[in-house]
Amino acid sequence: MKKGQDLVEAFERSMVSRNPADYRRNIMIFEALYQEARSLGVLPSKDPLDGIEVDVRLARVINARKSS
Repeated sequence: MKKGQDLVEAFERSMVSRNPADYRRNIMIFEALYQEARSLGVLPSKDPLDGIEVDVRLARVINARKSS
């Protein structure tokens, strides 16, 4: 399995080096996705605190420290 992972990582590195990030294109994609979400009524959220309990619980789990 390690060999396959190494091949994938090598492939990803070569793709990144051959295709540098295009800032303007990425912004255009982001804006198009945002407008689509707005047209579907997903954004902005009707209740900005909807689901906050899950976020807080997840943050506590991620940031938990083991006591020594």
